[in-house]
Amino acid sequence: QVQLVESGGGLGQAGGSLRLSCAASGLPFSTYVMGWFRQAPGKEREFVAAIRWSGTSTSYADSVKGRFTISEDNAKNTVYLQMNSLKPEDTAVYYCAAGRPAFATITVAAGYAYWGQGTQVTVSS
Repeated sequence: QVQLVESGGGLGQAGGSLRLSCAASGLPFSTYVMGWFRQAPGKEREFVAAIRWSGTSTSYADSVKGRFTISEDNAKNTVYLQMNSLKPEDTAVYYCAAGRPAFATITVAAGYAYWGQGTQVTVSS
């Protein structure tokens, strides 16, 4: 049974930092892409960042590039999203996802087969 469990969300201040974690189980994750997506109220789910378990490549949305960092700990089967220089517009529910999307569609939610339950991130100004 595949499980993705996010943690680390909460309330942050503009300019501050938060770190999200996603603990994964039930898949051969060395062959998967792990992604973070987010969804704000009234908006569609959007891509944030992705990493291959080998750690050889990462991708970021333009809106978070230079502020967020995705990383992995293979020993713990855990993916992290370090969020620095937070902005109020980063407020959303953040979801961890696992899948095997083609490189060209790594930013598309439909390419990910497994999803966590989501964790709320709220950034105050």
